[in-house]
Amino acid sequence: MPDLPDVPGSPTEDSLPLHRRYDTALLDLDGVVYAGPNAIDHAVEVLAQARAEGMRLAYVTNNASRTPDAVSTHLTELGVPAEPGDVITSAQAAARLVAGLVPDGSAVLVVGGEGLLQALRERGLKPVRSLDEGPVAVVQGFDPSVGWQQLSEAGYAVAQGLPWVASNTDLTIPTARGTAPGNGTLVAAVRAATGVEPQVAGKPLPPMHRETIIRTGAKHPLVVGDRLDTDIEGAFNGGVDSLLVFTGVSTPEQLPDAPEQHRPTYLAADLRGLLRVQPELVADEDGGYRCGGWTATVGDGAVLLDERGDDPYDGLRALCAVVWAAADASSGGEGPQWRKALTELGL
Repeated sequence: MPDLPDVPGSPTEDSLPLHRRYDTALLDLDGVVYAGPNAIDHAVEVLAQARAEGMRLAYVTNNASRTPDAVSTHLTELGVPAEPGDVITSAQAAARLVAGLVPDGSAVLVVGGEGLLQALRERGLKPVRSLDEGPVAVVQGFDPSVGWQQLSEAGYAVAQGLPWVASNTDLTIPTARGTAPGNGTLVAAVRAATGVEPQVAGKPLPPMHRETIIRTGAKHPLVVGDRLDTDIEGAFNGGVDSLLVFTGVSTPEQLPDAPEQHRPTYLAADLRGLLRVQPELVADEDGGYRCGGWTATVGDGAVLLDERGDDPYDGLRALCAVVWAAADASSGGEGPQWRKALTELGL
């Protein structure tokens, strides 16, 4: 973002909505933009406005099964126009990682689907399905087609010492019928059989963040996600700000006890928070915090909400700031009780 003019009456960065404070939104997909086949409420209109007002939208997914073309087609059908170049997958991050380990044009054993095959070819590598075809590395990503035979080929290759890269290690994936085993569960099978740990490319690790920055050219990005352990930790590892929305996996109850790497910069009920001016979080001299009209302090070992604003997620930010500050200062001691205050927020 260019520097704002320093003249009387000009806006400061803090007075701008998030979609104007940051040049690029790095958006998780499932639980943020869509839930299965349907767009999440408000996502279509919010993203259209953010794009119209100059924000670059990039869709960042740990799903290594689908190609960027398939993902962008799905988004466009939902009313969120996207091009394949707007989509960054863990398969792409994994392929770049593999390409740095082996000579150009090398054969690579693939455990996964079309997303990985395309990503490897993009890097000039030759995907193969059998150890008999002379691979010099193994790359593994989720696909519904993965079964015993592919896992066995991976096990044989890894046991022989071939470099092994996993697109991600998410233990579960959401499906229309509920929660199903994810790539991390399948990786665990190969790990158990070989005793070897793979290199991992996807969120929350740095290779995925590096891939998004290379492909988007973002200078001042904002990560937008619904999971503390992938999206928010990935933003922490990349040294960038994050917005947590509560339309997917994570819940308000998980936040007060979150470790440093799982603490988002901003909170919102849904993607409408991207269009909002997020109020400044201000520390008081007595150890309390103020945010958007809410004031959270500690009294008698519990968090108290002394003043109240309009948006309960501003109150949640103030509550969490108090608890996190106490936890960081206590060196493992017991922090203030916060559940009653959370109940008062109505979240």
